[in-house]
Amino acid sequence: MLIERYDDYEQLSLKVAELVKSQILNRPESVLGLATGSTPLGLYDHLIVMHKSGEIDFSGVKTFNLDEYCGLSNDHPQSYYQFMQRHLFQHVNLKSENTHMPPPPIEGNFMDCQAYDNLILQNNGIDLQVLGIGRNGHIGFNEPGTSFSSRTHVVQLHEQTRTANARFFSSVDEVPKEAVTMGIKTIMRAKKILLIISGQSKQQAVYQLVFSPVDEKFPASVLQLHPDVTVLADRMATATLEQACAFTHNVLNI
Repeated sequence: MLIERYDDYEQLSLKVAELVKSQILNRPESVLGLATGSTPLGLYDHLIVMHKSGEIDFSGVKTFNLDEYCGLSNDHPQSYYQFMQRHLFQHVNLKSENTHMPPPPIEGNFMDCQAYDNLILQNNGIDLQVLGIGRNGHIGFNEPGTSFSSRTHVVQLHEQTRTANARFFSSVDEVPKEAVTMGIKTIMRAKKILLIISGQSKQQAVYQLVFSPVDEKFPASVLQLHPDVTVLADRMATATLEQACAFTHNVLNI
């Protein structure tokens, strides 16, 4: 695991965008795994600018999102479908048929979850997966205790996660209690993973990412087993880790 430290969120976001750009330039038909939430917003802003300046062509790219709330329609302003439309899809030349969101199962029919995993496999897997991390170590919506062998599935959201996401809603009561998410095994099948982390509130999560044993109690610990993970974090997020580890030229190899 390679950990790269950046001075601030803007510098961090630009670096991640440059890595995504490089992926697309090297393989125009790349399959990207995308995340939502506040952390990747800077990444998407930079990708839009790069596209409009002619640096990136998304016409051959396919995308698969990590997760989606259950119980929200595609036109709900807080659905992740709308999030992706607002913050990336409607600003670049991605083909609509090449963008994919995990479909919430209807009336307990979990075949849609299996179909999502199958569709990823049919497209030869995810080339580059963008991830964030929750304070409790969740990746996607895989909360503590989720099996490392899990594939796309429906989860009950922890109250801590619902509270953290309440800032996007009028109140925590409006935050859905369930979501559908790529499973940990699905995520781990990605060829390369970029984990982006920003802010003081993530200091403990960054520390545990490095020092926690690989255990389902801290889902992100499984990334220690992946052959190609780069963690990109700002100084606010790495402050606690820096007290225990010595970065060399803003890089830490674990």
